[in-house]
Amino acid sequence: MLEALGIDPETADARETLMRQAVPASIYTDAEQAASESRIPAAATEAEALDELRALASANIVHRSMIGLGYYGTVTPSVIQRNVLENPSWYTAYTPYQPEISQGRLEALINFQTMVSDLTGLTTANASMLDESTAVAEAMLLARRAVRVKSNVFVVDSDALPQTKAVLATRAAALDIELVECDLGGGEELPEEAFGAFIQYPGASGRITDPSAAIEAVHAMGGLAIVAADLLALTLLRSPGSLGADVAVGTTQRFGVPMGFGGPHAGYMAVRKGLERQLPGRLVGVSVDAEGRPAYRLALQTREQHIRREKATSNICTAQVLLAVMAAMYAVYHGPEGLRHIADSIARKAALFAGWLRADGVDVVHDRYFDTVQVRVPDAAEKIVAQAREQFGILLRYVDADTVGISVDETTTIGELNSVSALFTDRDAHAFAFVAGAERAIPKPLERTDDYLTHPVFHSYHSETAMMRYLKQLADRDYALDRGMIPLGSCTMKLNAATEMAAITWPEFAQLHPFAPADDVAGSLELIKQLESWLADITGYDAVSLQPNAGSQGELAGLLAIRGYHLSRGDQQRTVCLIPSSAHGTNAASAVLAGMKVVVVACDDQGNVDVDDLRAKIEQHAETLSALMITYPSTHGVYEEQVVEITAAVHDAGGQVYVDGANLNALMGFARFGELGGDVSHLNLHKTFAIPHGGGGPGVGPVAAKAHLAEFLPGHPGAQSAEHAGGYVFRGGAVSAAPYGSAGVLPISWAYVRMMGLDGLRQSTAAAVLSANYIAERLREHYPVLYTGEQGRVAHECILDLRPLREETGITVDDVAKRLIDYGFHAPTMSFPVPGTLMVEPTESEDLAEIDRFIEAMVGIRREAEAVASGTYPADDNPLVNAPHTAASATATTWEHPYSREEAVYPVDSLVATKYWPPVRRIDQAYGDRNLMCACPPIDAFAS
Repeated sequence: MLEALGIDPETADARETLMRQAVPASIYTDAEQAASESRIPAAATEAEALDELRALASANIVHRSMIGLGYYGTVTPSVIQRNVLENPSWYTAYTPYQPEISQGRLEALINFQTMVSDLTGLTTANASMLDESTAVAEAMLLARRAVRVKSNVFVVDSDALPQTKAVLATRAAALDIELVECDLGGGEELPEEAFGAFIQYPGASGRITDPSAAIEAVHAMGGLAIVAADLLALTLLRSPGSLGADVAVGTTQRFGVPMGFGGPHAGYMAVRKGLERQLPGRLVGVSVDAEGRPAYRLALQTREQHIRREKATSNICTAQVLLAVMAAMYAVYHGPEGLRHIADSIARKAALFAGWLRADGVDVVHDRYFDTVQVRVPDAAEKIVAQAREQFGILLRYVDADTVGISVDETTTIGELNSVSALFTDRDAHAFAFVAGAERAIPKPLERTDDYLTHPVFHSYHSETAMMRYLKQLADRDYALDRGMIPLGSCTMKLNAATEMAAITWPEFAQLHPFAPADDVAGSLELIKQLESWLADITGYDAVSLQPNAGSQGELAGLLAIRGYHLSRGDQQRTVCLIPSSAHGTNAASAVLAGMKVVVVACDDQGNVDVDDLRAKIEQHAETLSALMITYPSTHGVYEEQVVEITAAVHDAGGQVYVDGANLNALMGFARFGELGGDVSHLNLHKTFAIPHGGGGPGVGPVAAKAHLAEFLPGHPGAQSAEHAGGYVFRGGAVSAAPYGSAGVLPISWAYVRMMGLDGLRQSTAAAVLSANYIAERLREHYPVLYTGEQGRVAHECILDLRPLREETGITVDDVAKRLIDYGFHAPTMSFPVPGTLMVEPTESEDLAEIDRFIEAMVGIRREAEAVASGTYPADDNPLVNAPHTAASATATTWEHPYSREEAVYPVDSLVATKYWPPVRRIDQAYGDRNLMCACPPIDAFAS
């Protein structure tokens, strides 16, 4: 590879030579200097890292949680844990932007959407949200843009989850939304005007009340009614849709997904008819392929933040696909009867427990509830909560000095409830009772009577044999990293090593409630502090918050920190955010959601920020400049030479510099954001730090900042510790439901850094840059490389310009992408950041044989395109425009194409033994948007 670049591989510093050619001298850090400044420990072996993780895990104490508040114990069926959560066919897949090779994942997600739609009673559900609290915030924004009410008032149920109130306060403050809290369950009247109202159903206290009156009241003023509903409770309770709600939101955590100290979990959102085009996030729809067969694909405003940029209505880029798949399969496995049985058992246990207390004269606060009972114990709450933990290993919720909350879940036993009941009375134990004999405390008028989950998929896979085979069939329809390279630029689809993944299912990490006492989670808190410290070291910043549970949320948190900093200095007028035209679309969307005005800065012909235009925009907005957002290396895949000059110009004008960390994989060990002028950055742990993409989520987007911004990083009212690595205390608003975001997958990134060490991170960067430059050099004569640095080098990715190919042959970037499927590859990133191009990122994880195989495929496709140009193949009937080819098409009785069947499906000989067969032909995207169907299609749709 080095020889192909004209570098002698025999020299001791051959890769250093390449990196010096690529990285500007003004920011370059040599190995000795990097090592002298680093606090990252030397690399551990896999066995050593696992031993250290075991020690951290052993410092956690897994007590039985009855805290509730949206997080519950649940049983993950082993068939789902082994065949989804622990299966690389599911966790290493990418977002299904290439639907022809994502049919398994897309079917699983349409199962999820159908499950949510059925249970909520609303017509359309999306393919998951990040968590419940951010889903409520997104629903608030949906209401604001969907109605004509001019009021900026949004009503919040006083019985809402406390973490949701915190996230709403953060999001509302930046957008000048006034939150008004009302006791909606108690009948308190709404204000005179509001654009929407949010109701918790059942409430955080466990109370069940009929929300119909509040829904009618908000409708009367022209607003939208949003209901956050417990999805499991909806198997027994009337659905939000049947009560008149416009939007339903919540979490699917208790559908077989471990608590994981807060996440990741799949939130959900469903809307009534007429609001489907307002849905944020991803939506799976049904279309047809080239042969008219039903096929799944992402519908409507997929990646709308990339298309609309500063006009986007949401900055969400990732979903929680892997967790949505688990939740959907939990429903598929149990079916409607099984889910209802679980919910019924929970409700009757709660009622039995409350009955015991009432019989002994204890004051139970509410008469109507599903799983949560609140008990009034004047001045004794703290004592009882402590006794439950110390005597029985059970965690109760401390509501206030006079009130204790007890939440029952799928894992709660009668014995545990008996033990807890003894804390409130003088009775040692209650007589044995049959749970089935207890009467549920659900109001009769709110009992559910309509059917749900009627589609055959929820009735067909209730044995482990059937479920295992169904999951295998779906996985076989997909292309993931366990099949081959996914060379997506800007997404860093690297190895998710088995040792890195090992700890996430250990109960000491997986079974922790996010609001468990600090003493119970000491090991996780130590792991988090270590990871915060290491990430600060790698980036050159002082403080790191791991709370944001997606890169987009990390962007928002960083910009809110900048906003808070300016406001603290009395600079309310600083609201302008400069963003290069090449930037990720989420940058502009995040800036808008942070209350900023986006001003676009031009790029030059080499893809660099146009410094003259930047200086002109700085001068024009000198008094109102808040920040510059810049991606480094650039979105165009080059290291900009003038980055230090750029950041200095912004600082001189009183602005702050936000460096988007999406491309950190090209920088680790060789330069640090904080030293090239960055004040704050988000990082993508699901890119650079080995957390798998999971088919489109989970993501983790920590935000790192210099000391002067540290206090404005996201805090959380439920955090076990106010202090973070470096002694910093974060006082910014919460941006996710859990204090440490998706803490359940943080052991992956901890293990990645621990086993790499600084030297390993530096070597990985050099290997990634070498791979990208090797591909650029080998393909340059076939496809122009659009951008390079001053010495002709790219960073960790390269952009291949296919526009000349289209002009010469008529073959489009879509044709090349679909033909790559026939060659056994996932396509690179299409038409971003430049239309008509492919952005290729090989990462450091691919070996030479796989990279050469990709190069061979691209060269072969070029030859096929030339055959079209020469007339050998007709323009409308050739292997490219007909790609991809399925096994069914290749074995059809009639074959009337001017190329052979072998040319169609075996364009290179090596595929004969390892062929991946796409399950569908090219999908008609426009048909799916014109004929929107976002729930499981009937079985007869597939009959032909």
